[in-house]
Amino acid sequence: MLLQNMLSRVTDFPKKIVAIAAADDERMMTVVQEAVRLNLSSFLLFGNEEKIRHLMKQKNIEWKNVDIVPTESLEQSAQEAVKAVHNGKADVLMKGMVPTSILLKAVLNKDYGLRVGKLFSHVAAFDIPSYDKLLFITDSAMNVTPTLEQKVQIITNSVEVAKKVGVECPKIAPIAAIEVVNPEMVATVDAAVLSQMNRRGQIKDCIIDGPLALDNAISKDAAQYKGIQGEVAGEADILLVPTLEIGNILYKSLVYFAKANVGGFITGAKAPIVLTSRSDSTINKLYSIAFALTAISSKEVLEHQAN
Repeated sequence: MLLQNMLSRVTDFPKKIVAIAAADDERMMTVVQEAVRLNLSSFLLFGNEEKIRHLMKQKNIEWKNVDIVPTESLEQSAQEAVKAVHNGKADVLMKGMVPTSILLKAVLNKDYGLRVGKLFSHVAAFDIPSYDKLLFITDSAMNVTPTLEQKVQIITNSVEVAKKVGVECPKIAPIAAIEVVNPEMVATVDAAVLSQMNRRGQIKDCIIDGPLALDNAISKDAAQYKGIQGEVAGEADILLVPTLEIGNILYKSLVYFAKANVGGFITGAKAPIVLTSRSDSTINKLYSIAFALTAISSKEVLEHQAN
């Protein structure tokens, strides 16, 4: 299921509600405008009411799909948006023009936050012109230098998401600079351990093989030339990056050099958290919303397919 197909199919299912913290921004309201036009979801918009109303009028956004909750500061906007999701008044939380640190502080609040006992991690789905399926990358936004235990949880999160959007048994490549284990390179050691844990049934519902260099993970020709065999080589669905820094660079390289489209969100919380970059395009923000909505609507998707 490529991102455009995902975007199109979401409109066929019962509408969910997206809560946007600090929605009083021209670019964010353009996203709302397009989402409403596509009948993608309904919205709870938190921020300066006067500015939001002005932007809605300017962009001819239909009121029937939008409710405004006035707030007086970025902190209050983040808090009230998180509370809306916590209380079941919204299904997805989305970052508007509010610093990530402020939003996450509200998300982690003990009284009204969105913790459910899991590690938060980011999953991004890339639609790359030269790749014949969605390529997921994790984690490029939350965990800076994950431990082996955290990598297990990141994998588990990404497998759950991939399965919800139609990838039954994801092939996972823990990537490193080389495809052999080098004790001086932690990424290679962790990759080998994760692969063995998968073979022994400690990490389920996926196939893990690594370490794999990036070329061997996504290119059959590269893998064959180097004599690398296995079910994952050249066939990866999910790339597990060793650090956030590497993930962030890979993410932006695919967008700017490979002209890939992308949708992503934070998983492991009570609800998906769409945490896009301010520089992300409108279409990629829409894809992120569609990706999050598909992940929480998987049961409805399956029921729809059955009918």
